[in-house]
Amino acid sequence: MTTSPTPLIQHYINGKVAESTSGRLQDVFNPATGAVSARVVLGSVEEVNSAVAAASAAASGWADTAPLKRARVMFRFKELMEQHHDALAAAITREHGKVFSDAKGEVTRGLEIVEFACGVPHLLKTQFTDNIGGGIDNWNLRQPLGVTAGITPFNFPVMVPLWMAPMAIATGNTFILKPSERDPSPSLMMAELFHQAGLPDGVFNVVQGDKLAVDTLLQHPDVKAVSFVGSTPIAEYIYQEGARRKGAYPLRVQALGGAKNHLVVMPDADLDQAVDALMGAAYGSAGERCMAISVAVAVGNVADKLIEALIPRVKALKIKNGMEADAEMGPVVSAVHKEKIEAYIEGGVAAGAKLLVDGRGLKVAGLEQGFFLGGSLFDQVTPEMKIYQEEIFGPVLCIVRVPDFAAAVNLINAHEFGNGVALFTSDGNTAREFSRRIEVGMVGINVPIPVPMAWHSFGGWKRSLFGDTHAYGEEGIRFYTRYKSIMQRWPQTISKGAEFTMPVAK
Repeated sequence: MTTSPTPLIQHYINGKVAESTSGRLQDVFNPATGAVSARVVLGSVEEVNSAVAAASAAASGWADTAPLKRARVMFRFKELMEQHHDALAAAITREHGKVFSDAKGEVTRGLEIVEFACGVPHLLKTQFTDNIGGGIDNWNLRQPLGVTAGITPFNFPVMVPLWMAPMAIATGNTFILKPSERDPSPSLMMAELFHQAGLPDGVFNVVQGDKLAVDTLLQHPDVKAVSFVGSTPIAEYIYQEGARRKGAYPLRVQALGGAKNHLVVMPDADLDQAVDALMGAAYGSAGERCMAISVAVAVGNVADKLIEALIPRVKALKIKNGMEADAEMGPVVSAVHKEKIEAYIEGGVAAGAKLLVDGRGLKVAGLEQGFFLGGSLFDQVTPEMKIYQEEIFGPVLCIVRVPDFAAAVNLINAHEFGNGVALFTSDGNTAREFSRRIEVGMVGINVPIPVPMAWHSFGGWKRSLFGDTHAYGEEGIRFYTRYKSIMQRWPQTISKGAEFTMPVAK
């Protein structure tokens, strides 16, 4: 009996799959089975430079392409993405582990950014002022930067690259994607769809790799902008590396970091609605979302009722292979990550938090080698504990009790992260005050995961975002373009000689 060879996931450079010669490989796992499903190459400095060279060669021609023609490529790419929607979702589930319905939702949310980018001719329209004085007109342009790059995390291998690439490409830049090495297959699938859509060679490239590839992109003088989504330590590192780079065009960086998202439950909240929200937001995708709710802030006397409702729901989670139709939660992404989450749970118990539901030790029948954890639920968590301070990125929900609304606001505002937050209440004034006073970038009122739609922009505050702009939407247009102001007067309108006073509108 012969076995089929393990698939090898390569780079995609200058319009075709590019075989690596680095000799460095990393296993890609199916988290549900624990088995190796593929191997991914880890690029060398020379291979990253080759991708940059291809993007540089394509940059001027693509920048000079009319925005309407760029938009037509985006429309074709959108149609192809829709045709391959379920295949992309299946690849996500196979390598990440999230349930198939959730993976399909990820692809759809990414498609919404593509749809927004299809409107780039309108989005790049700027302002014009006729005759500001002395026959002079003034207008502005937004022009592409050149070669740009995106470094994306394992938890959204389709959606997060689509936060970046369509915005960069539609505005006239070329783009290099460095996806997570844990689930790299969707990157090549999207590259092929861009090619089929008619995108010129070199405009979209994929380099597989690890820190070596990241550092090479950060240090390459031809790379003008880098967008990153991931943990705060890496986001801060990328931001600092960008600030260190000297030259005529310093590196522009947009780095989205970690989170510790709270959901505040007021005494007047609809308890059933709040419990449903917490279940989906804390345990959906096994908690591996940057917008996952990991802290429930129980205000006043609501805590005991909330716990009573949550415990049986957490214990009853349907945890299975993500491809099963009724699965509510799949495995976490890797054995190493599973061990990390288990260590957080152990640390929470040691610190004195009350573990109401323990998700450790779960085995799924027939998938005993899979990276499965059950949902965990803590009560009596305090701000001094590590499980409160740090992002666990797993199916662990912590309950913090506070006496009143003001204490809830102060608790959240004191945290170093300010990514997302939610408030569940029936009182409009409470909601208004919360929205105004909370120091968090994305706020939901009776909405547990307030991810902005494509025509708005995504990003947090404090140590959840490094850089001046949020992702996608109009903020994305600004990030991937340079602003230029132009003043113009034609010679026949010049009626006198040299002027030595400051020009002013007359």
